[in-house]
Amino acid sequence: MPSPVYVETSVISYLTARQSQDVIVSARQTITRHWWENTRRRFDVYVSVLVIEETLAGDPDAAAQRAQAISGLSILEVTDPAQALAGKLLEQGLVPKTSVEDALHIALATVHGMDFLLTWNFRHINNAETKARIRRAVEAVGYECPVICSPEELGGEEQ
Repeated sequence: MPSPVYVETSVISYLTARQSQDVIVSARQTITRHWWENTRRRFDVYVSVLVIEETLAGDPDAAAQRAQAISGLSILEVTDPAQALAGKLLEQGLVPKTSVEDALHIALATVHGMDFLLTWNFRHINNAETKARIRRAVEAVGYECPVICSPEELGGEEQ
């Protein structure tokens, strides 16, 4: 049975954006496109209502591309337990209070039992110090924390 993966909005943005002139961003875009085209089929891919809202924001043409990319994916709903967990992450300072959406992405992936949370957000979600603290906080309230990783880290072994 394929592992469930929650895809956070940054992945969709890298997937659909025009190729960047910045070397690092360009590499991440290429990695994301490769993951989406080749590796994604090995997983059950989910987004959330929050991802949909975020993908529809901004430039209408870019928003339409992002919406097209996620069409047909399974959608996780924002639940009371997810909101409560996001609140705990914010209260404990694990995610800045100005980044409510980031806390909610983590909480949605956790509460809905995702094995992986796929993100390029290294600032508030996917960095070594943050991941360890988030995992401890999530486990302290009885959940299993999904593996937080980038497309570069997930699915390196093609089957």
